[in-house]
Amino acid sequence: MLRRMVCGTALIVTLAGAPAFAGAKPQQSGSPGPTGSQAGGITVRLLTDATGIDDKSFNAAAWRGILQFYGDTWTNTPQRGKAYDVVTAQTQDMYIPNLRQATDEQYDLIVATGFTFADALTEVAKGNPNQKYMIVDVDWINLPNVLEAVFAEHEGSYLVGVAAALKAQADGIENPKFGFIGGVPGSTITKFEVGFVQGILSVFPRAQILDYYVNSWGEPGLAKTQAKNWYDSGVYAIYSAAGGSGNGTIAQAKEYRIQGKNVWAIGVDSDQHEEGLYTATESAVLTSMIKRVETSLLYGLTMVKNNTFKGEVITFDVKADGVGYSTTNPAITRDIQSRVEAVKQQIMAGQIKVAGTNAAAKTLPGFPQDLKALDN
Repeated sequence: MLRRMVCGTALIVTLAGAPAFAGAKPQQSGSPGPTGSQAGGITVRLLTDATGIDDKSFNAAAWRGILQFYGDTWTNTPQRGKAYDVVTAQTQDMYIPNLRQATDEQYDLIVATGFTFADALTEVAKGNPNQKYMIVDVDWINLPNVLEAVFAEHEGSYLVGVAAALKAQADGIENPKFGFIGGVPGSTITKFEVGFVQGILSVFPRAQILDYYVNSWGEPGLAKTQAKNWYDSGVYAIYSAAGGSGNGTIAQAKEYRIQGKNVWAIGVDSDQHEEGLYTATESAVLTSMIKRVETSLLYGLTMVKNNTFKGEVITFDVKADGVGYSTTNPAITRDIQSRVEAVKQQIMAGQIKVAGTNAAAKTLPGFPQDLKALDN
């Protein structure tokens, strides 16, 4: 299997002015087959887990990529059900049936989001070698008809860790505590956690780090309860990489900032600034780790359109603008932004190397040895 790192010469799409998240609802199974005539006649079906495209995070970003490819917007989708659509699986036992249905309906590209689809997609793709598939956050399927898109989440997470630590420093907090809430543990979410921790430790080498895994992408109540406990114990900022579960962290941070408490949530995948608004202008989301899943969807669809599609692993890193951080919140001051940008340039130049596994990170000075992150 060919592996490629997307660099500055690859297809990179400007994502400024991305539309709001409200509005769209997933199309259910049993929809008609594709008849699209736009974007070169290419048709695509997006398959998601139970959180769907309204998760305001990972799946929403994938949907945005499809919309941008077809020139539609979040609230104006005239080609939906013709050139593209989306099916949400309420349970994992629907993954294979949904994949098989999309295959039977002969979409030009079938996209699954998230590593929980890996086994199901592998089974279906092996039996349908002429069908083109794409999966995000998986790099081990190794089939000639599957495009695998992965991201350097550890690099983007390092940046938000630095930003959160610099904000704590600017607030005069001498011994800040930080928390990480993950969804389902695995190698992908580990990259988020260990990158975040390394970023914090680059500013506060003895910072206390706490972590917790919801074991679900759709349990915001559990994340909210944990966030409350941590904030009550003095945790300054919590970074959630937990799909829809992470909305619970943001909800708790909003409640406490309304009460005047100096606590923060850190968003993930998409810029979650608006989700954190508790007044017309103030947000409880300090920054977000931007994972430009939409870029990978545009990349895959363009390969199909140009007849250059092949099974390979594509990695989107900081240098490719595949991951980054948001500066929407004015709490990320110009001074903080300038310092984070300097760190970003060092990562791009290879002067800072961010470990992407818990095993590798544990060998670094001061890195916690008791995190719940899993490398497989």
